[in-house]
Order: sequence, then C-alpha cells, then structure tokens
Amino acid sequence: MESDLESTIEQRKDVLRRVKEGLIVRLNLYQIVNQIDDDTPLFGSGLKLDSVDATELLVMLDEEFGIQVSESEDPFYLRSVNSLASFIISRQTKTNKN
Repeated sequence: MESDLESTIEQRKDVLRRVKEGLIVRLNLYQIVNQIDDDTPLFGSGLKLDSVDATELLVMLDEEFGIQVSESEDPFYLRSVNSLASFIISRQTKTNKN
C-alpha cells in the first residue's frame, strides 16, 4: 500500500516537472522549473498565456504525453499547472487500464 502511494507521488512529481519544462521550452518562458508553482494559473494573472499558447499546449500534450484532445472537451485542464498534470495522469491511467 505504501509503495503504491510512493509510486503515485513520484508519478505526479515527474509529470509536474515535465509539464513545467515543456512550458518553459515551448513557450519561451524566462523561468526555471522551481520558479513555477504547481498552483500557478496558466492564463490571466499566472503565466499570462494566450490562445496561441493554448494551441502549443495541445501540441505538447500530443508530442510529450501522447494525449490528443478534441475541441469538444471542456478545457478545465488548462486552469493551472496542477490541473494540467491531473488531466495528464488521468488520461495515462485510462490508457494503461485499456
């Protein structure tokens, strides 16, 4: 049981790190991974991303994580770094169960 929890924690840390690295590289952010808080909003007062950046995020999801998102899906996962990581983990879990 403890091993499952540790594995889940490590998976989340890895996804968060990869998301932050992807944001920095793909969107030319002048920050390092440790400067981006997990709860930082992606748009608005947070990282101040725009619609062009949102498109790049969708490309990142596909290329980095193998996740394709349809236009009809609710973009709830774009609220914050944490919500994006949760979305990725959820999709990976569904894929691994199938």
